Amino acid sequence: MNRQAVHLNAHEVTPVGLWSLRAKAPTVATVVSLNFPGLTPQTRDLMRRRTRTALQCLVNTGARPILVDSSARELPDPAVTASADAVLVLGGGDVDPALYGAGGPVPNGYGVDRRADLYTVDLLEQSLDRDAPLLAIGRGAQLLNLACGGTLVPDLGTGHGHRGAPGDPVCPEEEVALEPGSRLAAVFGARRLTVRSDHHQALGVVAPELRVTAVAEDGVVEATEHLDRTWAVGVQWHPEDSHGSAADRGRLFSAFVEQAGSGRRRAPRSRVLAA
Repeated sequence: MNRQAVHLNAHEVTPVGLWSLRAKAPTVATVVSLNFPGLTPQTRDLMRRRTRTALQCLVNTGARPILVDSSARELPDPAVTASADAVLVLGGGDVDPALYGAGGPVPNGYGVDRRADLYTVDLLEQSLDRDAPLLAIGRGAQLLNLACGGTLVPDLGTGHGHRGAPGDPVCPEEEVALEPGSRLAAVFGARRLTVRSDHHQALGVVAPELRVTAVAEDGVVEATEHLDRTWAVGVQWHPEDSHGSAADRGRLFSAFVEQAGSGRRRAPRSRVLAA
């Protein structure tokens, strides 16, 4: 694999205060494709900012992040993720449409890396099998749906409001409705939430293992949670965007890290996928 001209180094996303964490801080394997194909200066800066914000938020809430780069020339040993107390999967490029049966080129597609997709799906399945606390963001939420047997919408078209048009903010704000009784409704203590979105792909058929817990005003699925796992949540929006609500980001990451602290005490649980 040749290194592309625009490159993001791991040290650029290292959070402050990592080495001052207590020895028994819960560990969170943070899976992200730092250098997906076709990275531009703009997307590089976006990935750097979001990844660092997510890692810093973990540290600020008392967790020790372990970076797992799914775009690395030599993929990290899956045992690294398997030994972590919890798993965070961040956003990035598009998911390979061939993985969910979409034929031909996808309009507005970018950053497809089938190798990273397959690697991340394997890690998600592994995490679900051992009932590790899981938070999947953006592309991560899409891969979670695929890992559980769902599909994606390859492209929402133009004017959908989930991603900025040329000249508009990359992450437009939109309102989502939270499902009463869901984990997210409990985390935010609200029925509606203003979020920052940045996606042209979306969840299509939602996997039987998952339930929809947030929808946008146009009906696009914006969040899911696993029906049979202690705490496995996918959000299509980007809470780790540094221009979004710090309070809402703190609420979500605090709830996740709290689960990470108890995750090491959980026993593995079998999964039965629908035919």
